[in-house]
Amino acid sequence: MTTAKSVEALFTPFSHGTLQLANRIVMAPMTRQFSPGGVPGSNVADYYRRRAENQVGLIVTEGTVVDHPDAANQDNVPHFYGEAALRGWADVVDAVHAAGGRIVPQIWHMGAKGQVNDYTEAEIAAIVEAFAHSAAEAKRLGFDGIELHGAHGYLIDQFFWEKTNSRTDRYGGSMLKRTRFAVEVIEACRRAVGPEFPIILRISQWKGTDYAAKLATTPAELEQWLEPLVAAGVDLFHCSTRRFWEPEFEGSELNLAGWVKKLSGKPVITVGSVGLDEDFMTLFTQGKGANQTGIDGLIERLEREEFDLVAVGRALLADPEWPSKIRDGRVDEFQSFMPEALQTLY
Repeated sequence: MTTAKSVEALFTPFSHGTLQLANRIVMAPMTRQFSPGGVPGSNVADYYRRRAENQVGLIVTEGTVVDHPDAANQDNVPHFYGEAALRGWADVVDAVHAAGGRIVPQIWHMGAKGQVNDYTEAEIAAIVEAFAHSAAEAKRLGFDGIELHGAHGYLIDQFFWEKTNSRTDRYGGSMLKRTRFAVEVIEACRRAVGPEFPIILRISQWKGTDYAAKLATTPAELEQWLEPLVAAGVDLFHCSTRRFWEPEFEGSELNLAGWVKKLSGKPVITVGSVGLDEDFMTLFTQGKGANQTGIDGLIERLEREEFDLVAVGRALLADPEWPSKIRDGRVDEFQSFMPEALQTLY
């Protein structure tokens, strides 16, 4: 395995508002369930510190849940509320910053236990406030921004998707109305953190229950979806696809991130099997992991400015030194991500 092209583009600084990064490598959020009772311990701080020490420009944490009864159904997923959990996250921030890295928490609500239609407007308002409270705490703790999880069929995305949102009030009935919940979350977070604190929104077309799902089937529909989110205060979009190299629409080689950048004018993060030869679901559908592979195609797209930042998931999960090895040409030393790696997630 070789990477023939220069990786210089991947290691150029990135600057957008107050977000100043040493390079274009982002650690993608990956749920680990290593926080008993929702409280991240010293092992979590060490986990993120190792990636920062090895040239990850921006770390996006695993999903952290807001203070709402439906927000999580897993006891070991970290909270982003409560004194003990926030004290643990303060230690994570200190560890990453001491290693020269930058870090944002991914703020998450895993979704309605029933249907989003079941939520009254009063409960929606309470959830919006829970997001805003977590955003304010992130700023207080010294994080470098926040990411709101609006993808993969979780709560914000459940409001986006017509198959999970059949409301007939102001939160449903059209693509524009289905953005209303996300807009209220973004606006509330913006009020909580002020005008300069970076807000990233993670979006996807695909869902955990439907890999072929499309919120927008054309560029025009995608633009219609993005406009209210930009107006609400999103600074960057994190565009999740299963394979970054696949075009989003016929007639263009642009992936989802490329189209979002073109239509919104905002910086974007691409993600999807970066550095791997298989998409992540083969681990579960075929019982095999992916092999590390070169990134020449990725570099070419980055050089063309199709996207601004590159999120690395499993490759970086398996090998915390992935960025350093890419930079130093040590690609033959990559560690493979195989099923047994799920037992450690170190």
